[in-house]
Amino acid sequence: MTTTGSELSTHGGPGWVPRVATHVDEVAAGGVWAPCGYRSETAALRSVLLVRPPDSIAAVRRPGASLMVGQVDLPAMRAQCDALADRLRDHGVEVHLASPAATPNVVFARDLFWMTPAGAVLARMASVQRAGEERHAALALAGAGFPILRTVSGTAVFEGADALWIDPSTVIVGTGFRTNAAGAAEVASAVAGLGARVVTVPLAPGVQHLLGTVVFLDPSTAVIHRASSPPELTTLLSEYGYRVIALPPDEELLVRRGMNLLVLAPGRVLMPAGCPGIRRTLERAGVAVDEIDVGEYLRAAGGIGCVTGVVRREH
Repeated sequence: MTTTGSELSTHGGPGWVPRVATHVDEVAAGGVWAPCGYRSETAALRSVLLVRPPDSIAAVRRPGASLMVGQVDLPAMRAQCDALADRLRDHGVEVHLASPAATPNVVFARDLFWMTPAGAVLARMASVQRAGEERHAALALAGAGFPILRTVSGTAVFEGADALWIDPSTVIVGTGFRTNAAGAAEVASAVAGLGARVVTVPLAPGVQHLLGTVVFLDPSTAVIHRASSPPELTTLLSEYGYRVIALPPDEELLVRRGMNLLVLAPGRVLMPAGCPGIRRTLERAGVAVDEIDVGEYLRAAGGIGCVTGVVRREH
């Protein structure tokens, strides 16, 4: 008896099972993909990507040419990376630790991607020094089972620390020298299918990322860098009903990067050690604070928020 094509499962016959779930549903359910994504900057943190400092950091002789502010002690930075991973695990966070042979700034995983409930928007870094770091993030994310929703291309540049959810249907994208209008448009296109929109705000000259200007602490509280907050951002925070804590541009903010923190859950943060003034301000606002030493990362011109690529928060 001859079997016709229509009787074969591979041709849609008996045994063929059509795929009917949406991509977002598959991501949320797990199995096909590892669960990932979030729509709130303050929901309980569940999964992150950290990058173990590569050997290339020890070869840096001119910190400025590598976008750093000082010489970094590689063994000390690796010890701080391990301590940060352990502390996050203590807080119930799953840590994916990548170890690429890459350029020095790859340690700042927050810049390399931005995660949506449908997968990652892979960055396109704005500086020549960081070009190519994106592929290491792509390998790490794909290796852990997370989908890549969008890869920024063309003349667009976008870095993950320039995108923040202000509410579950609205993303703020900061535009400046790290993310341009074309990059913001790529993010807008990526989230449109999720029923979300993008609002852009121009960053002040010299401001690295939106994350250095505003951090959401809980669903109704935000802390801002007072001197670098554009009026468009202040207006948005007011429109969305946020209580705003404004920090002055003192040494704790500018040098010790006390605002470069990580929200663990609503009203609970992990911040750099050595910023007692900012800690007191947060605690007076009802925020529970844990802290950890990240001094070597500060020499590399980043902090806890920069180091931590957020993969998943509670939906």
